[in-house]
Amino acid sequence: MSILHAHRFGPASGPLVLALHGLTGHGQRWAALAQEYLPEIRVLAPDLRGHGRSTSLPPWDFEQIVADLVALLATETDEPVLVVGHSFGGATALHLARRHPDLVRGLVLLDPAIALDPVRLEDIARSTLAHPDYANVEDARGDKLASAWADVAPGLLDAELDEHLVPTDGGRVGWRMSLPAVTSYWGQLARAHVLPPADLPTVLVQAMKVTPPFVTPEFRAALSAHLGDRLVVHEFDCDHMVAQSLPAETAALVRAALG
Repeated sequence: MSILHAHRFGPASGPLVLALHGLTGHGQRWAALAQEYLPEIRVLAPDLRGHGRSTSLPPWDFEQIVADLVALLATETDEPVLVVGHSFGGATALHLARRHPDLVRGLVLLDPAIALDPVRLEDIARSTLAHPDYANVEDARGDKLASAWADVAPGLLDAELDEHLVPTDGGRVGWRMSLPAVTSYWGQLARAHVLPPADLPTVLVQAMKVTPPFVTPEFRAALSAHLGDRLVVHEFDCDHMVAQSLPAETAALVRAALG
């Protein structure tokens, strides 16, 4: 049995899409995209280790997350899957494809975060440790609106707060995640980038309102040089929460990648 809590959407059979959330997120974030825009497509969206309702036990690195996903996929399908990954989930998708190319039929990378500036990542990790929770739900809402959720529909933000906030000490609230795990994962994003197999169809979406970008020029150039015409690049006029900000456009990319 998998140690990952997984959210399942769509039919019980058919080609499988593995949807991987970003750091501090959870699998239920894919619900609106799956149910409203891709209802005929089978989607598996786990809470990654240290997130949501999955185990929070270490180790906290890409190798362990990939091992978790391999075990999960073994219970779901014997066919290669399309992997859709957002941010940290995009980096995870690349590590999965690199280590287990037989399990992946294609990649859709939504503003993937990989090989980022260590100074920037240390600042984010220190800020997370210094401010791990909120006085109330409205403070949490304000933080989301100030950090990439401003162009997300209000109903989706409400759903995020309902699903992902839990009580913490002293009547406060915080995200349903392991602070030690997430702190470690920020460091994982400083690791050198990895590239998928050279023949793997890959879609890269860069969110153009993210400054400085999570998709670095160096990674984008390396991916392009490596994949050639196997890579399709889109520049979306949105902030970092690509699937929530532009769900119809994201769904179209997933359908096209499934063929």
